[in-house]
Amino acid sequence: MKLLRTLSLPRLLAVVAVVVAIALAGTAIAIAARGGAPTPPAKPLARAIHDSLAAPDPSGITARIKFTNKLFPSGALEGKVGSALMSGAGGRLWLTNNGRGRLELQSTAGDVQIVWNTKRVTVYDASSNTVYTRDLPKREASRSHESKAAPSIAEISDFLSKISDRANVTTAQPTNVAGRTAYSVSVSPQHDGGLLGSVHLAWDAAHGVPLRVAIYAQGASKPVLALEATDISYGPVPAANVDVSPPTDAKKSSLGPPTHTRERRGQKERGHEGAGSNVSGLAAVKAAAGFKVVAPDTLVGLPRKAAQLVGGQVSKTALLVYGEGLGAIVLAESPADSPANRGPLASLPTVSLDGATGHELATELGTALAWRRNRVAYVLAGSLPPAAAEAAARSLK
Repeated sequence: MKLLRTLSLPRLLAVVAVVVAIALAGTAIAIAARGGAPTPPAKPLARAIHDSLAAPDPSGITARIKFTNKLFPSGALEGKVGSALMSGAGGRLWLTNNGRGRLELQSTAGDVQIVWNTKRVTVYDASSNTVYTRDLPKREASRSHESKAAPSIAEISDFLSKISDRANVTTAQPTNVAGRTAYSVSVSPQHDGGLLGSVHLAWDAAHGVPLRVAIYAQGASKPVLALEATDISYGPVPAANVDVSPPTDAKKSSLGPPTHTRERRGQKERGHEGAGSNVSGLAAVKAAAGFKVVAPDTLVGLPRKAAQLVGGQVSKTALLVYGEGLGAIVLAESPADSPANRGPLASLPTVSLDGATGHELATELGTALAWRRNRVAYVLAGSLPPAAAEAAARSLK
């Protein structure tokens, strides 16, 4: 203070000017950090969800989006070129109010286009010039006239109370996504979550439209998978924006039900399902399987919780579940010559399993491992790291 009293007036004014400039710069930095964008008023989570769902549906949606995919660590898919679905990409989205839409992802790894209506979804992968189709289940006529009234705040509160027994749910955080006032929430498992860390969701406060969904692995500060709108507008969408067909020379592939599912359905229609249907309990499964079922009481420390035999006569598969929740391990066992084993896992990187060769798909959220031993084919999958999956596989002899 004595220094200030001894300063001349011009120097004192200069010091004041510097202090004011620093304060203004700090304020500008703080505003920039917040983005300066408007946010909605703070509300309890149940109220924020209810008000968003109760808002009128937009007549259509047009958006620019960003897709992030960090699911596969380096080397998990060695030698695979991939596409926009594998590497992440930017793109555009069009959505009508009658169930039709189009998502276009653009990447140097290869563009992907997804088009859907109420009956079918079509995925075109430019990197392989392949179009995949899948018929959607028919909606019941009685459901087409159901009221679209939003659930009450009490109903939403009751639902949130039930899931809070298994998951940690944050409060509704006012934010801004793609220039729209929005609320965001984070959900993380309390226990038995495997490698899953949390799921983040943000939605438009005025329309209830999801604007961002992101999945985080345990301990990660950046999402493994995320789909986010970077710009969005509401209004009618021209039919030409959603009526797009893949190239006529594209290879065609169906994403219909697996062979053993179709087989079981046909057996139901004929009135005699295969011996694998509705067989549960380890003793009954072993008796009906027709091959040696390996099912220890525990697997890498997880207790066996369920045993069931599924499939028909030519595709019997023993399904064993170890542990609970998202941290559970699912083990499928079937005869090595079963048609159900003719899948894409054989093209994955190999790993040695004490005399057997396994094919492994390792991701940030879990691992799938396939191998054969003693004329039995095994597929093990769970939200666990590769080392744990391999240890489990080696113990199954």
